[in-house]
Amino acid sequence: MSSLIQQVINGLSLGSVYALIAVGYSLVYSVLLFSNFAHGGFLVIGGYICYYSLLKGGANIWVASLAALLGAGISAMAVERMAYKPIRERTPITLYMLIASMGMSIVIENIFVVTIGGRFRALPPVIPMQTVNVFGVASTSASDLLSLVTAVVFLVGLQLFLSKTKWGLAIRAASYSLRTAGLMGVNVNLLISLVFFVAGLLAAIGGIFLSARYSLYPQLGVITTKAFVAAVIGGLGSLPGAVVGSLILGLAEMLAAGFLSSQFRDLIVFGLLIITLIVRPTGLFGKSVGEKV
Repeated sequence: MSSLIQQVINGLSLGSVYALIAVGYSLVYSVLLFSNFAHGGFLVIGGYICYYSLLKGGANIWVASLAALLGAGISAMAVERMAYKPIRERTPITLYMLIASMGMSIVIENIFVVTIGGRFRALPPVIPMQTVNVFGVASTSASDLLSLVTAVVFLVGLQLFLSKTKWGLAIRAASYSLRTAGLMGVNVNLLISLVFFVAGLLAAIGGIFLSARYSLYPQLGVITTKAFVAAVIGGLGSLPGAVVGSLILGLAEMLAAGFLSSQFRDLIVFGLLIITLIVRPTGLFGKSVGEKV
């Protein structure tokens, strides 16, 4: 029983990090109806900004994390302005932006490879890693609990932003019809930049915790593939779906690793994806939509 509880806690922790990333995917998809595969690059940008702020800048973890969040968010806005805005202004076909996002993912990854190298780096020990006893029945890492709590705080904050603020209302309106939102007086370009900023910010949080859990390297962003799978399982464009899908995926991975073998993790993840696409292509909370104009 203690082993089961421990794996559940680890699964919720990993799933919460996936959720931060998957929500970014779903947020962009809900407005522009395309999957931003450059999203993993923002995770890497946030991780490296945090790393160099701690190591070279002498900053504490709070300042380094804030710099990482802002840097990744601004980078996401810059990518949208340089790569996606010219395309969406010329054509309503989102496939072209999807292709551009794949290119931007490779560009960001290789910028880090050619400038600072591809070797693995470990974050300084600023995030607690000691073992924590949970109610006397299981033990887990303090970093896992911290990542879970942090993810919950930011996801609740995002929900409050979307439900209680004027810009949150504008984003929700744009998720139904971007053109209608523009006709109602919403600055569409600013709204899209804000969506990318929020998505990049959330990805940076995931980048910090994943860098602490594993290590930091230019290809770390490939882990966002699993977050994308979680978003598909939950339903692309649905923020609650992204969270639920991420928790399901995190639990499935940790339970498979704990009771079967770590070699089954990817098999189960992509097996769940295939089953979802066969049984319910729109995901658990998704709905079928056409091109948004």
